[in-house]
Amino acid sequence: MSAAAISIENLVHRYKDAEQAAVKSISLEIKEGEIFGLLGPNGAGKTTTISILSGLLKPTQGKVSIHSFDVAQQSYESKKLIGVVPQEIALYPTLTAKENLDFFGSMYGITKSSLKEKINHYLKIFGLENTGNKRVEQFSGGMKRRLNLIASLLHDPKILILDEPTASVDVQSRNMIIEFLRNLNRNGTTILYTSHYLEEAENLCTEIAIIDDGKIIIQGSPQEIIGSQPDFDNLENIFLKITGKKLRD
Repeated sequence: MSAAAISIENLVHRYKDAEQAAVKSISLEIKEGEIFGLLGPNGAGKTTTISILSGLLKPTQGKVSIHSFDVAQQSYESKKLIGVVPQEIALYPTLTAKENLDFFGSMYGITKSSLKEKINHYLKIFGLENTGNKRVEQFSGGMKRRLNLIASLLHDPKILILDEPTASVDVQSRNMIIEFLRNLNRNGTTILYTSHYLEEAENLCTEIAIIDDGKIIIQGSPQEIIGSQPDFDNLENIFLKITGKKLRD
């Protein structure tokens, strides 16, 4: 049986002055080697949960562990094990692609020769080898998404956490990113992934939890979740049934 890559126990987070908690006593275990989809409508608690896992927010209650390291108490050890791809593009627009990657890689303490090799390797994989010296502000949305992903990979993390990694990109970039994630996972990287693309999640993830109003509503493999709802044959329709059709902003 696979060990836990991420363990979340009775997690609660309430923002200052908020009437209700954004996350309400969530418990999850994500095993090594999984592609785990945390899905939910806007405001459901996905990004808050990811921010706590990443060490950006402290939980109001509960415990979060990364490979047995307590995120709150052993943040240095836990952060070394994860790569985070945020929903918003986290790049310096006036720097070139290589300058951005050199900056982020140096923060991980990677040697200059090794970092140069890794940057060239990933730029080639992601089809950016001819634009490495171009400023990011000149990049298309898909190019920025791909570069954002590279920045999280330079230190070879055991766990990759992605918040909407294919949002607002062209079909070719989305396909390239998804295929890369599949291959990365085959080579042993655990992936935690959020998305609004339900068909994408259904095809990519080995395990899914649907979250709404800060609580886990249903969890299982895509096949188990679809099999538990005999009136529906795809994840998107089940998602709408569980979370409702009311607009979320």
